[in-house]
Amino acid sequence: MAETLTLSPTADPRVFLAPDGRRLSPPAGWACLPPGDAALTRRVKRAGPSWAVVEKRGRKAFSRGLWAPAATIERLKAELVAERDTEAYAKRRVADAARRERAQAAYVVEFEQSVLDFLRFAPRWGALARTVAARVVAHATPVGSGTVARTKRISVEERARAAVIAWMRHQT
Repeated sequence: MAETLTLSPTADPRVFLAPDGRRLSPPAGWACLPPGDAALTRRVKRAGPSWAVVEKRGRKAFSRGLWAPAATIERLKAELVAERDTEAYAKRRVADAARRERAQAAYVVEFEQSVLDFLRFAPRWGALARTVAARVVAHATPVGSGTVARTKRISVEERARAAVIAWMRHQT
């Protein structure tokens, strides 16, 4: 059974449910790679057969790990550790962090302008508009905040509108 499958967990941690209803156990010599290391998971999937165990709860899907040959997992894990120990990798991580920080700063400026455009306060209340916009932006834009301002599914203008409404709802 050398294939790539997406399976559902069962009560037994070594038995999984296939999309067609079959109950499958991983072959001998296979191990579970727990979720959390995206680079290693991608490499293991690319290296050969694997089973992704995904638990669905409502509309959300949660990874329960990737089953693959244990030797493949260990070999790729060692290669990845060696790669991550290089100076070039460290430099790339620093450059990536700086790039993300610049992108975040640019997004905050753009989002704040969208909030101000949505508020459209009269010029005499400009200071109040800037204060409200700053508070909305501080609440809504941090990476990982889970707020509407972080979604890419709607336009920045729609995000600004929704963020202002949500912020005002939470303040009253």
